[in-house]
Amino acid sequence: MKELDLGTENIKSLVKRFSIPCIISMVVAALYNIVDQIFIGWSAAGAYGNAATNIVYPFTVFALGLALLVGDGAAAGFSIALGCGNKKQANKNIGNGLTILIFSAIVLCLLGFCFRVEILSMFGGNPEEVECYEYANTYFKIICAGIPFYMIGQGLNGAIRADGSPKYAMACTLAGAITNLIFDPVFIFEFGMGVKGAAVATIMGQILTFAMSVFYLTKAKNFVLDKDSMKPERNTVGRIISVGMASLIVQLSIVIIIAVNNNLLTKYGYQTYASTGEAFGAVIPLAVVGIVMKVFGIVVSIVIGISLGGQPIIGYNMGAGNTERVKKTIQLITKLVLFVGIIAFLIFEFVPDAIIYLFGSHNTAEYMEYARLCIRIFLGGIILTCYIKSAAIILQSMGNSVKSTILALLRDVIVFVPASIILAMLSKSIVTMLWAAVISDIISAIVGFLFVRSELDNLTTIR
Repeated sequence: MKELDLGTENIKSLVKRFSIPCIISMVVAALYNIVDQIFIGWSAAGAYGNAATNIVYPFTVFALGLALLVGDGAAAGFSIALGCGNKKQANKNIGNGLTILIFSAIVLCLLGFCFRVEILSMFGGNPEEVECYEYANTYFKIICAGIPFYMIGQGLNGAIRADGSPKYAMACTLAGAITNLIFDPVFIFEFGMGVKGAAVATIMGQILTFAMSVFYLTKAKNFVLDKDSMKPERNTVGRIISVGMASLIVQLSIVIIIAVNNNLLTKYGYQTYASTGEAFGAVIPLAVVGIVMKVFGIVVSIVIGISLGGQPIIGYNMGAGNTERVKKTIQLITKLVLFVGIIAFLIFEFVPDAIIYLFGSHNTAEYMEYARLCIRIFLGGIILTCYIKSAAIILQSMGNSVKSTILALLRDVIVFVPASIILAMLSKSIVTMLWAAVISDIISAIVGFLFVRSELDNLTTIR
């Protein structure tokens, strides 16, 4: 597409053209995290298996954060160098990025194996919950072995997109997800491997993504890798890390949320009682919250995909001084993400059982009760969440990365984490603590609205 099109073409057509590939890529990436839980939920492992994957999940999120730190930073540096006509520096960015990826992936893999017990404990693993802990231990060891493939495959995705091959980048992710989807039921049910089978299927998908990504390096359009480009250079490495740090921070916030939640659920689960008179315990809330977070991730992926689709349109017209097109693009994106939020809200509030049964039907009364409460309360502010996530990307598109980062951290860490801890400690209840999400959504949505309005007012003033 010619750049001029961004300033003249119909905005709805442009948003559609850019958003759909982004949505597909984001949703496919999110499916990696949800497919295992669906099949595990229907296996003999049931809630214990799903609780186990939730304990391991933060480790994979951290791995993704490191991969995006390097991948996004290298891709940004590559694009800038290419735009300046500095072919050598463009090669340096990709080569140095790959070197850092390989090194960090191997180090994280080794650290995972060396400190496995400590990591599981950090994310809510309790050896006294024998069955759940054994599942988590088994799942972790296999997933950890695949970390190098996962990180390198995900990290190279940014370079492939920056090289002008977004469809190939999407194909890499899609191929991995489909492989996982196909082999999950084969290994879990046909081979009777249970949780172990889910982990093996996941790694197979990651290896395919890795292989396709590495293959692309041999036929790249605008860069060539050699010994010189891959030799670490202090300035290049520093720029890669500084530019990509925002991507790591976003993923770290997810790690913090899950770590805090899992430990609170484990601590207060036996002090919170269902209407049946039985305590919820630790396994049920860990399994339920793990599922809810993955469902939440699907909705957010759609919203981020829509918002990223508007990013080049907003950026181009900001540079061109066309403030009216900037405003119209933001308005359209906001309407679309709010529509997604409304649909999600209606599903969560009125048919939560449809979501619960997707992850297994042989559930106890206590499991069903907490799952319904979790979906209806924890996801009760989903409309506001959709707006917040979109507003953060809009602010970034308008060149205000500071406000964007503040808004992202405000919702996911600054308000949510202390609110969860305070509510849990005061009430000794894992039901009451769910309202922390709603509180965080309300506060962050107000701040997000004020941030966006301020930026739009500045546009008018400048004009």
